Amino acid sequence: MVGINKKLSAASARAHTRKRKQNTELQLPMGMCKTISLVVLMVFVAFAYQAIQPPAPRICGSSDGPPITAPRVKLSDGRHLAYKEHGVPKDEAKYKIVYIHGFDSFRLNPMPLSQELAEELGIYMVSFDRAGYGESDPNPKRTDKSTALDVEELADQLGLGSKFYVIGFSMGGQATWGCLKYIPHRLAGAALIAPVVNYWWPGFPAKLAKEGYALQRVQDQWTLRVSHYAPFLTYWWNTQKWFPGSSVVSRVIDIFSKQDLELIPRLLAGDRTQIRQQGESVSLFSDMNVAFGGYTFDPMDLENPFSNNEGIVHLWHGDEDLLVQVCLQRYIVEKLPWIQYHELAGAGHLFPYANGMNDAIVKSLVLGEKM
Repeated sequence: MVGINKKLSAASARAHTRKRKQNTELQLPMGMCKTISLVVLMVFVAFAYQAIQPPAPRICGSSDGPPITAPRVKLSDGRHLAYKEHGVPKDEAKYKIVYIHGFDSFRLNPMPLSQELAEELGIYMVSFDRAGYGESDPNPKRTDKSTALDVEELADQLGLGSKFYVIGFSMGGQATWGCLKYIPHRLAGAALIAPVVNYWWPGFPAKLAKEGYALQRVQDQWTLRVSHYAPFLTYWWNTQKWFPGSSVVSRVIDIFSKQDLELIPRLLAGDRTQIRQQGESVSLFSDMNVAFGGYTFDPMDLENPFSNNEGIVHLWHGDEDLLVQVCLQRYIVEKLPWIQYHELAGAGHLFPYANGMNDAIVKSLVLGEKM
């Protein structure tokens, strides 16, 4: 028995020694563990950083970019703006208008201007591609102020005179607020058509802004949050496949009112392939970051630029607009009683494309009619 026990004890000792060696072999030095963890973290960060970076824009006229087909002006910072002229020749015009297009649009898709009205009143209108859209160069330093300065420089290079009119639709309507803020001395009048609002403008009561914000689709609420709080993620958020991004970017139809659905074919008429051709990041998502991100001013703090009655500011909005809530526009015009407000019963967001609306908007602007 003693011999057997000795053999068992020896065998146990050897097994224990082997187990101890195996355990020792599986353990990594603490410094190496930290190094591996750091490498894994760096790889993850590098992957995440690359995932949120938008592709480089395809600049018009560059070796790998779309061709230049439109007339353009060169701005003082070296960028180019593409434009399209409408109505009567500017040398014969009595009234000269700069039209600012909306989101996911361009110079060839302005609010219609009937040639009959243009000839009757002597109206010249120029529409242009906002920075990054169509054939206008992107502006990496774009703000709500820069678009207003683009409008001023375009007007000067086209020789529109010391004063001109501005019409802005949707996101272009928000840009028109910028014109009223930064170049009021150049304006003969302005019309804001269904202008987009920023829910974070400090002039809005918190409860009202929250109520208007809640009327957005949930996916759009999240999209706006990203644009406001983390604009560097806007491209990634709207292109990733895990969560739905902006319903407007993805062109969801049921965000529109009954009237809008009838007017969409007019909005989509013609070739629209140029709109996003330089890249969505420098057009659509740049637009969203400017509209809903940081702001340089609050429109509700503006003073009447036409206190001597030499011009009028009009704001037009439909009471069934599902994209921009009418309750917010009502509050704005209450704060700014010098604005001539037109609320259209049964109208959605696309009402400027309804029969007769274009002429009504233009006539009220240039003739100073308080309709």
